[in-house]
Amino acid sequence: MSQEILNLEPKALWNNFAKLNAVPRPSKKEERVVAFIKDFGENLGLEVTEDEVQNVIIRKPATAGMENRKPIVLQGHLDMVHQKNADTVFDFETQGIEMYVDGDWVRAKGTTLGADNGLGVAAIMAILESTTIAHPAIEALFTIDEETGMTGAMNLQGGLLQGQILLNLDTEEDDEIDIGCAGGVDVTAEAEYDEEETPEHSVGYSITVKGLKGGHSGMDIHKGLGNANKIMNRLLFDGFDNFGLQISEIHGGSLRNAIPRESVAKVIIASVYDEAFVFDMQQIVNEIKTELKTTEPNLEIVFEKLKKAPAKVMPPMAQYYFVRSMATAANGVHRMSADFDNLVETSNNIAKVTVGKGKLSVQCLTRSSVESAKFDLANDLRSAFELMGCEVEISGSYPGWTPNPESNILATLIPIYEKLNGEKPKVVACHAGLECGILGTNYPDMDMISFGPTIHGAHSPDERASISSSQKFWKFLIEILANIPVK
Repeated sequence: MSQEILNLEPKALWNNFAKLNAVPRPSKKEERVVAFIKDFGENLGLEVTEDEVQNVIIRKPATAGMENRKPIVLQGHLDMVHQKNADTVFDFETQGIEMYVDGDWVRAKGTTLGADNGLGVAAIMAILESTTIAHPAIEALFTIDEETGMTGAMNLQGGLLQGQILLNLDTEEDDEIDIGCAGGVDVTAEAEYDEEETPEHSVGYSITVKGLKGGHSGMDIHKGLGNANKIMNRLLFDGFDNFGLQISEIHGGSLRNAIPRESVAKVIIASVYDEAFVFDMQQIVNEIKTELKTTEPNLEIVFEKLKKAPAKVMPPMAQYYFVRSMATAANGVHRMSADFDNLVETSNNIAKVTVGKGKLSVQCLTRSSVESAKFDLANDLRSAFELMGCEVEISGSYPGWTPNPESNILATLIPIYEKLNGEKPKVVACHAGLECGILGTNYPDMDMISFGPTIHGAHSPDERASISSSQKFWKFLIEILANIPVK
């Protein structure tokens, strides 16, 4: 680990973040990080509990003089999104994140950084090991699988926690205090088709869409960023309609909560159309690049002729319905909130597309702060794919977090923030999925709030965490702990 990271202030925060980032911690494979955080708590002599789904709770008594304050829950999630650039050689299963300092930012070398939610977890660790920070009784709740299903929060049993206030440390703008978030649901379309032999006198091409920014499918969905799967479908749609292009395989995107940055397809066309196809595709590429020149200046779309055409392809009729269903399927912002300025209400991310060997799959993540609107959009997507003969599964639904502007802990945080920073914080709801709404189903009387340091580019290899913001966040957190209301 770079000594440069270990020397950053606050050292307690950054040193714990470095230790955490040395542990591989992909969603649904959190065994190593669960063992790590349990060992951390036990080595401090604190009470450590692991529940039936691997959530970890570490309890620390109140410091002297704080015993009469309301007990609190400090909460963060242990898993992180694993994404890397195509040219980065890195094994998330065995390697720790390689970090470096770039001005005011901490970044990773070609991969996601894990600041989401590693900085929140590291802050909780620093509080637990401190002997000087004043605080009430603490239950540190470390959940698992937040990024790909919220299963940790969804399966946390009622009655395990005694805290009256929950501080979730998982938001990404340091001037905001979150009091609400969107819910989400997975939409998965799958179908099988009978491959056919590639016709004689065909030529094969590899089409690659790359260089997109990607990002968080909740927090970044409003930015008008390119979606590699939708861009690829535009090319395939035109190639099919004008030149009889046939798809052999597609691999686009990876995780539901990450806007897809790359897609690769192998296709064939009749050799008689070769020259016209290349010319037409270049025209479309130029159009797409012009459309996205402001938001996606590094977009690349590359056509490479294959030495040998693929042996098997999707039949024309199946492909006819596939490219049209993909064109019909909603992606990006669907509706803005009527209740909060500049807040996305409902959106969809066409996250992952795979085609080949007689099977196709399209995976989406639909989000909304309005439960009925969430399922309405999910049914729109279901209809688009069922019309082409797909089996569509709507699963993994989790609720949003309904804003409570009258929250008592919010009334405590606002003047603290104003005293420290000379201005009022922005009280907001966000379009990302936070665990507060889910946790609230079993703890309806718990007063919840969310805040965190500034993190940009989450869920992409451009993820970076502000050093100065981490210092601001740390001071805010320490002051909050010292001013938790009495019971």
